[in-house]
Parts: sequence; structure tokens; C-alpha cells
Amino acid sequence: MLFLNTLVALAATVLSASAASLEKRVHNGHWVNTWASMPQLTEPGNLPPAPYNGTAGVFVNATIRQTLFMSLGAEQIRIRISNAFGVNDLPITAVTVALPVKNTAGISEIQTKTLKKVTFSGSSSIIVPNGGLVVSDPIDFKFEALQNIAVTIYLEKGQDGFAITSHPGSRTTSWISFGNQVNAPRFSAPDVASTAHWYFLSAVEGWVNGGKGAFVIVGDSITDGRGSTTDGNNRWPDLLARNMQKKHFTRQISVINQAAGGNRILDDGLGPNAQGRIDRDVLAQSGTKYVMIFEGVNDIGTAPATKEAQEVVYQRLVLAFQQIATRVHTFKLPIFAATITPFGSPDPNLQPYSTPERENTRLRINDWIRKSKGKVFDAVIDFDAFLRDPKNATQLNPLYDSGDQLHPSVTGYQYIADKFPLDLFDKFEKGVNGFN
Repeated sequence: MLFLNTLVALAATVLSASAASLEKRVHNGHWVNTWASMPQLTEPGNLPPAPYNGTAGVFVNATIRQTLFMSLGAEQIRIRISNAFGVNDLPITAVTVALPVKNTAGISEIQTKTLKKVTFSGSSSIIVPNGGLVVSDPIDFKFEALQNIAVTIYLEKGQDGFAITSHPGSRTTSWISFGNQVNAPRFSAPDVASTAHWYFLSAVEGWVNGGKGAFVIVGDSITDGRGSTTDGNNRWPDLLARNMQKKHFTRQISVINQAAGGNRILDDGLGPNAQGRIDRDVLAQSGTKYVMIFEGVNDIGTAPATKEAQEVVYQRLVLAFQQIATRVHTFKLPIFAATITPFGSPDPNLQPYSTPERENTRLRINDWIRKSKGKVFDAVIDFDAFLRDPKNATQLNPLYDSGDQLHPSVTGYQYIADKFPLDLFDKFEKGVNGFN
């Protein structure tokens, strides 16, 4: 027993010394998210594919390898694993991190020389309770901004039940295989399956100098990248991150995408409503320095297309935007807002949001957002003006339409990124006064 206690104490000492040496490498260091995704309750259609979806649970004796796009470089990281929507424990058996071959997103092959074991308070395994979150120990793992990393998780017992935490709109291929494959160079067994979802991972933090911070975007499917390319990392926030790395000041800022398809401000949908997730998805995120909200289209589009119902949506959105801004300003963080982009269509079967009553609400909300610059929001970015058809302002410009007359194409996402005013980050580098 004495020998075991000595080993535990020695391991703790080594871990502490290692962490201290990592900490000293960065001047005035702090943790800043370099990647995150909005945790969601997994819908039945987004549960893992067979044979990894059993009769009583999921991922039994299974390993998941997932690639993530880093918007800010770091030499040391921590990985966050979430069981936010689980009703049962999430037993994690082993985790590793590595760089994928040729910096390629959505592949299972890794550079084995970069492979690192991930521990949690010194332990290679940990049980995440229902609703809980765990953070790994610091990992000495260097990568540059705009690189992909691969995180591999093994669950010997899987997770009981079917209430699990994921991000369905990953737009990135993840790989699943039976057995403990956390050190495998690639997944090549006959039972290997792939799926375009992320599971359990909620954030990667980098230990960076004190001048760096995160730009956190709250959004819906347009920000989540509907219409972008699977494994292309070409959502508009990804493309904005690429542009920001070209400028000296903005290359110090990560871009954190806290969006989900179907998300609304006022009511739960695919994930909690925006008002209900500000604390979790913005204020509790490491290193948050700037905030943006680009939502509202699903509130307008899912409400009845009557004058009375749309008036209620308008009034509630105005109050909700003000409440969100107040909560963000409490922490002396600037908040930017984007106007709601067009969803008009000559064919309502193609785009069911398209009605005159809903268009009127969109115009009224956009007018209010524009007039709120300097009062409610610290800046307004006019996405509506960027993307609307100059010949018909109720519709997306055909050059930027993905085809459903609601979501932009990759060309449209690139245009948003190129038009985004990067000078805002310098202007609000010191934050705001926080009074309202």
C-alpha cells in the first residue's frame, strides 16, 4: 500500500512539474478556446450508425476518431468532453490526440509521431456524470492556426440509453471502430463506420499569451454551415478565421462557432434557445473577448404567417436581443449583431418561410437592429445588404444562394467573410464599460 501511495504521489509530482514547465513558456498566459461546438441532444436520426447503436446504448467497446479545425495556434491544449444532455454517466476509457495526415479534415489516418495520451486529473479514464463536463490536463501538443487535429475517444462500456450529447452539423466525417483504437495509425477494420457528426467533444482550449482571445458567434444553420462542403471547413466563420490570420492584429483572435441548425432565440428547437444558452456557450467559454449574434430567421419562419403572430415575434425578439446584449455587457464584452438575410422565394414549396407577413417582420427587425448600433449592440454587420439580390431585396442574390433560397452557398459564405469589417476587433480591443 505504501508503494502504491508513493507511486501516486510521484505521478502527481511529475504531472505538476510538467504543467508548470508548460505554463512558463507563455507570457501572461491564459486559456482561450481555439475550437468549440454547441452541444445538443442527439436526435434519433443522428445517433451513431449500426453496429454502434445497440438495443440498450451506444458506442459499446467502440473508438471514435474526430477531426477538428483549429482557428488559433497553441503549444499546449486542454480538451473538454461534455455529457450535457446525457441522462446516464458517460464513461471515458481512453483519449488521445494527434495531427491527421497532410492536415486533412475528416480522415482517420494520423501522424503517429505526434500522438499524445490525454489524461484527466492524472487519470487516463474518467466518468462524466449526466449533465457534466470534464476538462483534460494540459497536453504538450503544438499546432498552427488553421490546422486540423484528431481526437480519439475509446468507450469500453459505451453509454447507456440514447440521450447522448453531440453536434450533428459537424460538416466533418468522423470514424468509428470496435476495440481500443486510440493509438491506431488509421481505422481499417471491416467494421469501420463513418458519420458526419461530432460526439461528446465540446471545446479545445489553447494556453496562449494574455493578448489573445476568442470571438464567439451565436447562430443557427447559416453559421453552422448548411450549404458548405463536408470536410471543407468552409462555413463563413471558418473562412473568416482564414482572413483574420492574414492580419497582424486579428491573427491573435480565435473564431468560435456556437451555432446549430434550426436554432431559435425565443424557443428551443434543435438545441436550447439562444437566450437559454448564453451562459454556457458564451460567458463560460475560455478567453471570450468578443461576441456576435446572428439569429432570428427561425423564430420568424416557424411562427404562424399571420399579422398577430408575427407582431408577437417582433416584440419578443426586440426584448430578447436587448436582454442578450445586457448579459454580455455585464462582463464588459462587446457584442456585434448581424441583420437577418433574405428567405424570399417565388415558390413557397421550395422555401416555406417565404410569406409577405414573415418578410415584413424580417424588414422590421433588421431596421431595429441597424438603429440599435451604439445603443444595444456595439456594432452591426449588415449581412442582409451583403447577400440580397439587387433586383429583388426579398431574395438572396443568385450568386450566393445554395439552392434553397435560405442558406448561402460557399461563395456566399466567402463573401460574408470578405466583407466582414475586421477593424471592429481593434476598435473594441479594450472591451466596453459594462453598464448596460
